[in-house]
Amino acid sequence: MAESTPSRTISVNGRQHEVHTEDDTALLYVLRNHLGLKGTRFGCGLSLCGACFVLVDGSPVYSCDTPVWAVEHKEVTTVEGLGTPEEPHPVAQAMIEGQAAQCGYCMSGIVISAAALLTENDDPSEDELRAALDRNLCRCGAHNRVVRAVLAAAAQMRANRESVR
Repeated sequence: MAESTPSRTISVNGRQHEVHTEDDTALLYVLRNHLGLKGTRFGCGLSLCGACFVLVDGSPVYSCDTPVWAVEHKEVTTVEGLGTPEEPHPVAQAMIEGQAAQCGYCMSGIVISAAALLTENDDPSEDELRAALDRNLCRCGAHNRVVRAVLAAAAQMRANRESVR
């Protein structure tokens, strides 16, 4: 009798998904190949560039070397889960408005890192922001535009919060 492929249930962007794959399959491949979520990118495959960042229980993690078993009973959020095309996350909107991206390959990972920071601290200093984005590599050299865009997003988030009060 042949062994069947293991099944795991994972929560991605607020939805439960049953995936049939080996336990050590990288989360990145499950997201892209099993769930069709192409926003998370393969960059280096060595946890060095941040193109593959997703949030796991609110913290940025490299999905290229996180095995699928490690996210069972946790909430995974991809860049697609941060907003919608009609209502993008404030960081994504600021990236567009500030023309922060050049090639855009690294942007999903950067948006994830920035969103995580702004969830914890919506008024970061430039130094705090640069430290939070330190694990994200941008080969185009767009980091200065990215920093300006994220600081603009933080200001917009604070303004929105104040207007609700």
